[in-house]
Amino acid sequence: MKYYMLTTSGNTAEIYIFGDITSWEWFDSDVSSYTLSRELRELDVDEIIVHINSYGGEVAEGLAIYNMLKNHRAKVRTVVDGFACSIASVIFMAGDERVMNSTSLLMVHNVWTLAAGNAAELRKQADDLDKVMEAVYAAYLEKINIGADELKRLLDGETWITPTEALDMGFATSVVSTQQQAGKAAASARKTAYQRITGAMRAPEPAHEPQANNLPPAEPEQKPERKNNVLKFFSALAQGGNVE
Repeated sequence: MKYYMLTTSGNTAEIYIFGDITSWEWFDSDVSSYTLSRELRELDVDEIIVHINSYGGEVAEGLAIYNMLKNHRAKVRTVVDGFACSIASVIFMAGDERVMNSTSLLMVHNVWTLAAGNAAELRKQADDLDKVMEAVYAAYLEKINIGADELKRLLDGETWITPTEALDMGFATSVVSTQQQAGKAAASARKTAYQRITGAMRAPEPAHEPQANNLPPAEPEQKPERKNNVLKFFSALAQGGNVE
């Protein structure tokens, strides 16, 4: 599978941004706003789920992706599956619902660049970076519940943010724990076992040849009451409830 991929199923589309955000897509893992814009224009869905595991990339590309997701008519759910660093954390903020896995992280910092020139040109470059930061601030402040001063402290400190901290500060709207995921898998396994066992119990018995007189008699058929109790047991097990 590609690191960047878009799939659709029914009224839901899933986008995987598992690489760098860049205007030059040298590798399969790269994603640009141009590529994503072409695919978003073709989407006629009610929900878009964006999975993110990225160290970030170019600010202009990330802001364009953020705005395209925000402006799409579909509900957007962003999910951090690993890291959402730098401009990838801004894309994360485009979600109406913003989900972090319990073993994922955000990282936020100020924009930076490489520059060369005389003193006036370098001063202008610094002023330009401050202007770009205003757009980044706006994306965060629209969703978080901390003030601009506290946000500035986080950005100045190049801060890693845990799921619990992200939830408390409003970066995330929910955290999915590994226990919840394991519970879903266990429930699925119980259901499969229940279907196989009860299916076998309900299957018609094969016809038997008449037995010779010197063989022991066949065991009597299981009583309906006992069979129903067995079915109830496995039904409760499949539902994840208490078994008495």
